[in-house]
Amino acid sequence: MIELRFTKSHEWIKVESQVATVGITNYAQKQLGDIVFVEMPDVGTKIKQLAQFGTVESTKAASELYSPLSGEILEVNNKLVDNPQWINESPLDDGWILKIKLENSAELENLMDEAAYKEFVAQEEA
Repeated sequence: MIELRFTKSHEWIKVESQVATVGITNYAQKQLGDIVFVEMPDVGTKIKQLAQFGTVESTKAASELYSPLSGEILEVNNKLVDNPQWINESPLDDGWILKIKLENSAELENLMDEAAYKEFVAQEEA
């Protein structure tokens, strides 16, 4: 099984063969409410770890998206343009936002594993 990693700004990342799939966590989508729009970067854009790459807008608020890792954007989930609700319905599957070519695998050490992320969310809710 491929391990997910998480940021403090509630993005998840799954790395397979130097390609990282990125989305927002189930916790984040619940906090935002119904997602109505997703702004994504262009394919080919180079981004740095924890730099802003886009925005999600919901019926409640807009929230910036931050890259868990540095790299080049290989693909964006263009289906979210017409189906932004997929982030609410399936944040870890259909609701993925982009794929990045991993530049530095050592950056994974800066991210939380699932147990640490659950603890982080519990502290935020306390």
